[in-house]
Parts: sequence; structure tokens; C-alpha cells
Amino acid sequence: MNTAPAKHVVIITGMSGSGKSTAIRALEDVGFFCIDNLPILLLPKLTELAGGGQFEHLALVVDAREGIFLLDAPRVLDEVRRAGHHVEVLFLDASDESLIRRFSETRRRHPLAPTGSVSEGIQAEREALHDLRELADQVIDSSVLNVHDLKRMVQARFNPEPTSGPSLSVMSFGFRHGVPPQADLVFDVRFLPNPYFVPELKGLTGKDPRVAAYVLDREETQQFVEKVVDLCQFLFPRYQKEGKAYLTVALGCTGGKHRSVAIAEELRKRLVGEHQRVQLWHRDVEKE
Repeated sequence: MNTAPAKHVVIITGMSGSGKSTAIRALEDVGFFCIDNLPILLLPKLTELAGGGQFEHLALVVDAREGIFLLDAPRVLDEVRRAGHHVEVLFLDASDESLIRRFSETRRRHPLAPTGSVSEGIQAEREALHDLRELADQVIDSSVLNVHDLKRMVQARFNPEPTSGPSLSVMSFGFRHGVPPQADLVFDVRFLPNPYFVPELKGLTGKDPRVAAYVLDREETQQFVEKVVDLCQFLFPRYQKEGKAYLTVALGCTGGKHRSVAIAEELRKRLVGEHQRVQLWHRDVEKE
């Protein structure tokens, strides 16, 4: 009978070029014992060998190079869960255009099409990983994320440090660059006057006190922020009750430089007092 302590196991899988290496390094930085490209069939043995309290948190990358062994993934994951371990599957994805661009920039060959085109490799990989994607507890689309954004998102989601509630992430973005697919709550702040059309503010961002004052020193802005805080305070404990350990609140304006940035900064200040971990990032503030 296995009496070893239960483990927290994160399986990182997904498309080549979507950020699996970044994700596993992010987990290593917060205390996970990480293994890159471990055959899925060895997962039960790994949890057995990692007995005792030394390795409570394990993370491993599983990718399409496992070929036929991927068919065993559902059975293996079920076996490990029945042994009492907490297993989560994180699937990293990205648009075909983003993946093709990344392979072009790095001049790498696609692992599933070493003599063919990158497009052929991407399609073959999507087919090979289809069932594993269906098993995922969370799918992150990294198409518009840089490595720093992805690292913050993964750590916010899986950081093993205890917290009194869900791990919260507040982000700003620009609608012209697309709505972040990972967001749980999305708020549109384009109803507010735009500092972009004020000559002395156009070249600044919402981090600048002058822009922040222009955006925040309005009755409608204060009412909006108060209502968002009230909604978050209502929803967070209910999300937690349902077992949701992470939440991303996204605020969007046109370009992601002024209004959304200033309000995201303010929202984080108001939420941080009630939650141990509130991460903030501005997805599009550096984009043209």
C-alpha cells in the first residue's frame, strides 16, 4: 500500500513554440521539481520515487514526440489521481500564424515535420494532441503574450504558496490587439475620455501620474471602479467555493496604453488588501 504524501503534479503540454519551456522554468522558480519531456507512462513511477516530503510539487512536460504513448495519457492520469495525487493539465496553444512566425524567427524545424513545412508539422501536432487538449484543466493561448507575461500567468495560476483565496491577476490590454483569451472577467473602459487626444498626455502611459489623474479624477471612473471592486468581492469567494484557484480580471481600452493601464493600477491597489497575491501586468503598454 502506498502511504507516501500526496503530490501536486502539473502536466505541461501543448504546441511546439507555444511556450512550454517558459512555463516549466516559471514553475521551477516557485519551487516545483521539474522534468522536461518525461514519457507519460513513467508518471506513476515518478510519484512513487518522489515519496516523502522532499518533492511535494512536481511539473513535467509531455509533448507530441511521445507518439503512440499519448494514447495512454487518460489512463495514466486517472491512475495517478486514484493514488491520491492532485494532477492538473496545462495546455499551451497559439495561433498557427504565431507559431509559424516563431519557428521562422528561431530557424528551427518543426519536430513533427523535420523534412516538411512548419504548417504541416503544426497540423500533425494538433491532431496528435487533440485528446490531451480535451483533458486540460486550463488552456493558455500565448499568441499575444511575451515570455514575461506567460511566466507571470503560470506562476499566478500554480504558485504553491498558500493563499486565503483565489490567486488574482489584474491586466490591462488594448482591444485593437485582441481580447485576452485567458481572462475570466473582461471590462471595457472605452466609455471614458481618451488621454490619447490630449497632446501633452498622448506620449505617456497610464502609469504616469498625469495620465492617471486625467483618467481617475472623474466621478464616472470612481463609480466604475467601485462597482468592479464590489463585483469582484461578490464573485471571488464563490469562485473559491467552486474550487477555482485563479482568476484574471482584464480591463481594456483602445490601445492598452492609457485608460486601461491607469484603472488596472487603481484596481490592484484596492484588491491587494484582501488577497495575498494580486499580480498586475500591462499586456500592450509597450506596443505601437
